[in-house]
Amino acid sequence: MQEAASVGIAISFTAGLLSFLSPCVLPLIPSYITFVTGLTLEDVQRSRRIALVHSLLFVLGFTLIFLALGATATTVGRLLGYNREWVGRIGGALVIVLGLYLLGAFNFAMFARERRVHIATKPLGYLGTVFVGMAFAAGWTPCIGPILGAVLTYTASSADLDRGLVLLFTYSMGLAVPFVLAALMVDRFLSVFQRYRGVLVWTTRAAGVLLLFVGVLMLTDYMKILTQWLQPMTPDFLRSRL
Repeated sequence: MQEAASVGIAISFTAGLLSFLSPCVLPLIPSYITFVTGLTLEDVQRSRRIALVHSLLFVLGFTLIFLALGATATTVGRLLGYNREWVGRIGGALVIVLGLYLLGAFNFAMFARERRVHIATKPLGYLGTVFVGMAFAAGWTPCIGPILGAVLTYTASSADLDRGLVLLFTYSMGLAVPFVLAALMVDRFLSVFQRYRGVLVWTTRAAGVLLLFVGVLMLTDYMKILTQWLQPMTPDFLRSRL
């Protein structure tokens, strides 16, 4: 069980990172940074403390939403837990479908329509930054929806509240860590983005491959075999904390 948790954590963090790198999230990161701080990009570079505080509050906002979604998914998994094997197989099939969608095999109208919450002016103060983070989590269906949906499906199949919250927290950190770093080093972020913007499409494809991999593991119940294979590679100090 501990090794399964470590695999789930690695997958969830990678999923969050790929969500951050998605073509319709990454280009707007500078806009979010200036919006939540109320500063220009030049001022953000000179006021790193303000950038840090607001970026952490923005992270808090979307993390709260993701944790709530994780708790809901776990509750659903518990209600269906009397037949855990079939829950995992059905969930695996759904994750495979989401992976194929990210690879462009077909389109879902529900994901094609933009769901962003447009806020003309940010509410005043630090609380307003938390609200913007919550709006970000609730509104970015086309970009993070398929990946987040896969994480929630995997969470539901575990039917374990503590594990579900850990997985969604880890997913949030996959988004949070690069966002905070971008806020603190926005000049370097812009430079790297301009250099590598042409390869952004490959992040969506990488996410699709990841979801296909996870979906197959869930569908065939090979996740247990993978965790057993990885067990000898897990450091003792980490294993004892999972």
